[in-house]
Amino acid sequence: MSETSERGQSSDSHVETSLKDRRGRRINLACRLFFFGDEEFEGEATLLDISTNGCRASSTVELKAGMVLKLSLFLSDHKWPLRVDQAIVRWIEGRQFGLEFTGIRLAQRERLRTLIMKVKP
Repeated sequence: MSETSERGQSSDSHVETSLKDRRGRRINLACRLFFFGDEEFEGEATLLDISTNGCRASSTVELKAGMVLKLSLFLSDHKWPLRVDQAIVRWIEGRQFGLEFTGIRLAQRERLRTLIMKVKP
């Protein structure tokens, strides 16, 4: 019996490909998110979904793709926020934007992983 692979087929859009290539489980989760950038740049957003590698959020504060931010996420599992030392704005669409966590301490990543795994698919 031979196996066939669909990997050889090309995707019609870059967005479709990037969504398929996401690593890890992503859950819908609404909470407050504060972000901090260079030169006292800061703002607040609403988290929409999250994975161990990044998140999607919405804000009225204008961001630009490529910006590097520090984050505080006020998740429901603890009284204190989860800290992300470095996140990069990867895309923006209207008020929504995607962040990739590029610098997160191991204990914080484990806290996030535990929270994600508790949510039933």
